[in-house]
Amino acid sequence: MKRMTQSVAVTLAVLVLVGCSDDPHADHGGGVTAPHTPPGAEREFRIPLADFVTDPSLGQRLFVAHCAVCHGETAHGTDQGPPLIHRIYEPSHHADIAFYRAIALGVHQHHWDFGDMPPVPAVDGEQAAHIIAWIRQEQRKVGIE
Repeated sequence: MKRMTQSVAVTLAVLVLVGCSDDPHADHGGGVTAPHTPPGAEREFRIPLADFVTDPSLGQRLFVAHCAVCHGETAHGTDQGPPLIHRIYEPSHHADIAFYRAIALGVHQHHWDFGDMPPVPAVDGEQAAHIIAWIRQEQRKVGIE
């Protein structure tokens, strides 16, 4: 029963990520296209299954390589992007699916004045899971749960 519930949850998460996007450029054939993605540059982005084992240490390295230029090496923000170690990004306000969506599709500015975040095409779904695990670990260290 637990396995079926997890499968349903993963399916719903994928539908939210791809099918219910506010992005009018979404490709509902499997890949996603964001407003900042040139035509023909679609990619497939899959969220890992619920039993996927994340590695926060790998997530930190991936974060530094792909996200730190805007969010800072410790995810506390820069003049280019907001801090992710902040109450606004606590799980009850921005669930993990929001991070997957931002990485895959980009996101329109809504909490901060940094402008829209473009998608991060170099990061796939499994890499995103590691990054999210590291962000959540760092949030818990400062009492954000």
